[in-house]
Amino acid sequence: MERPDEGGPRQPIAQTTYASEVSDHRGVKRRLLPASRARGLLLLGANRYHHQYLYKNPGGCCGVGSSDELFGSLLLAEANQPGLILFGTFISTQPNKIMGASVSGPGRPSRATVYQRLDEAVRELRDRLGGLPSPAEAEDIWSDIWHQEAHNSTAIEGNTLVLQEVEKLLEEGRAVGAKPLRDYMEVRGYGDAAKWVYGQALEPGDWQNGDLITLQEIRQIHHTAMSLVWAVDPHPHATPAEGPGNFRQHEIAKFPGGMKPPSWPEVDSQMRDWVKIVDDLRSEAEEPLPERLAHVHNRFEQIHPFLDGNGRTGRLVLNLILGRIGYPPAIIYKRDRDKYLQAMRRADNDEFGPLGELIARSVTTNLYRFVMPAVAGPVKLVPLPALATRDVTENALRVAAARGRLRAVKGDDGMWRSSKKWVNDYLKSRHRRS
Repeated sequence: MERPDEGGPRQPIAQTTYASEVSDHRGVKRRLLPASRARGLLLLGANRYHHQYLYKNPGGCCGVGSSDELFGSLLLAEANQPGLILFGTFISTQPNKIMGASVSGPGRPSRATVYQRLDEAVRELRDRLGGLPSPAEAEDIWSDIWHQEAHNSTAIEGNTLVLQEVEKLLEEGRAVGAKPLRDYMEVRGYGDAAKWVYGQALEPGDWQNGDLITLQEIRQIHHTAMSLVWAVDPHPHATPAEGPGNFRQHEIAKFPGGMKPPSWPEVDSQMRDWVKIVDDLRSEAEEPLPERLAHVHNRFEQIHPFLDGNGRTGRLVLNLILGRIGYPPAIIYKRDRDKYLQAMRRADNDEFGPLGELIARSVTTNLYRFVMPAVAGPVKLVPLPALATRDVTENALRVAAARGRLRAVKGDDGMWRSSKKWVNDYLKSRHRRS
């Protein structure tokens, strides 16, 4: 692929070329930095003012250089793959895609970076803060997540309650507003199920049989989430044997993307196989964990084990699994509904990256927004993202730390850490200066 103003096609760089610098079309030498200095994957573009260069270093990793420094690092096995060109608009025949890797737009971290941030946040929680607290130990954390999850997960399915109405309903049992009774019962049931999931994930008691999750737990989640709304608005085609907690005995029509759930007599056996897939999450694998979780979540929705409530139950089940492996819950926000559904359709075609990224972003956000600040208290050091608020952004804290205005410690991993107390002191001094 080429641009008309590039002066004609360029030849692919040879696989055996190892260089620390290359010459552009004017003969000017351009320096290429090691791939270890790369900032991540970028959408590679070129115009008459800005040229980029593809090279392969002896370590087997390709890189891309701009006018005087390396812009990104590309995990390509071969530098002379079809579609790769020395100068051009894209180094792949598909825009926004590089040999199946994730490419991010300007200002947006790559998928690999999103996964890395999740790993770093989880290590921080486990190694420095003692892991996830139980609901009894940190009720405020779980209450905040509880409200957000119950609101957003039901809103994805069309529930009309706003967040303040959800909070009143779950905390005080008050039905504020004039919404359909079904909506209140749906949120109340989901809230009860979510609270059960948080406790069950960390303190399973007699429910556990050694598996990461059991069919009994899945049925219990569905029963708790659906019983209240079913009492006021049951599924019109349900038989007595298909109530909350029972697998369906009806066929399900094809999904919008063309995927059709299995015939109902196959549901029980396929769910037993699904439990084994979940258990495999404990083993090491080359595939990133968020994408393995995406596969598990998508497969549950493909089986569609219940007549109604599969989306809500599937997200609750995902959070039970996350809790079991030491991660906080994922919240799919209603603003991301279209992105979530598109990611699910792509997962139907075995492309788990988009859904994995959505899950990873959500879990990381919950770690920094809810869990770490509460677990750390006022004096323990935590990464700056956990201290960001509406009043001060993560970037502002990082700049203040680098300039010595915010008391912070930079670890061997390159990450700045501070405390609530130090941030409050900084904010007070900032207001005094202004």
